[in-house]
Amino acid sequence: MAASAPRVLVTGATGFIAGYTVADLLAHGYKVRGTVRNTLTSDVAHLHAIAEKAGGDLEFVSADLGFDAGWGEAVDGCDAVLHMASPVPASVPKDADEIVGPAVDGTMRVLRAASGSVRRVVMTSSADAVVHGADHGDRLHTEADWSDPALCAPYPKSKTLAERAAWDFASTNGVELVVVNPGTVVGPLQHPGRPTSMEPIRMMLSHEIPAVPRLGFALVDVRDVATAHRLALETPAAAGNRYLVADDWMWMGEMAQVLRGEFGPLGYRVPTRPLPYALMWLVARFDKTVRLGLTYYGMSMRLDAAKAQRELGWTARPVGASLVEAGHSLIDLGVVTR
Repeated sequence: MAASAPRVLVTGATGFIAGYTVADLLAHGYKVRGTVRNTLTSDVAHLHAIAEKAGGDLEFVSADLGFDAGWGEAVDGCDAVLHMASPVPASVPKDADEIVGPAVDGTMRVLRAASGSVRRVVMTSSADAVVHGADHGDRLHTEADWSDPALCAPYPKSKTLAERAAWDFASTNGVELVVVNPGTVVGPLQHPGRPTSMEPIRMMLSHEIPAVPRLGFALVDVRDVATAHRLALETPAAAGNRYLVADDWMWMGEMAQVLRGEFGPLGYRVPTRPLPYALMWLVARFDKTVRLGLTYYGMSMRLDAAKAQRELGWTARPVGASLVEAGHSLIDLGVVTR
């Protein structure tokens, strides 16, 4: 990194992906400013510890996606913005607008603040903005694919509409935009928490489900997603592009076998029997988290990460190792108990 040490704004800095992105940027010599709703030391202590260990320059400012106040000050003096904050529900909301509105409006607030003052914005979208289309089916999806909001559950709808809005704004306001579309993000936690994407692992280790539903994921390690954001920031030719980042598709039954092999001998009863749709539907009547997965039952949504590999030089580590590290962190941090 050049001696000038660019300063990068990371929105939603305490998030699962954002926390690792902050660590990755600091390790590569960037100065980092993070936005959080609350700047209390307890909320960002783990990131301060990471910065201290790395000898990096890290500061936090208060800004909320739901309000205009604070975003101008947050962007001031920054060379680039990594917009990573977005509402992620742990269950199906009663009204899609509960997360669609904040996702779109928050993105617009960040882009308006960044317009004309930073050289590049890298936005975290999702594979959910790619795979939900009427003609998509069981095939390999690329960045040319877009989800149809009319066919989406609330969260995919929010990611699709927020990304669409970002591209529209960028094209008419001269914003240099790059979008990263991760698959399902797993890996070790930096601090105790329950990221939505880690819930299948937590529930299997905790034996909160009696059997394994026919759900599958294009998994990707959180550390590799963080790297993808930095590469998207650093690669000149990335401007105006979106990048899928994910490893191979894995069914939840296959994930269970990996977890059982590692944690079964340690006393964790990881379920491996298949859970029929009818039984999952019954459980979903009482469990909001299970209800969230019901709409994905039996769906295979494979992702092609060749563009990120070719243009960004991005690579993914084996997700089996990521699952094991994720499980150990859930146990070590007390999120899962025997």
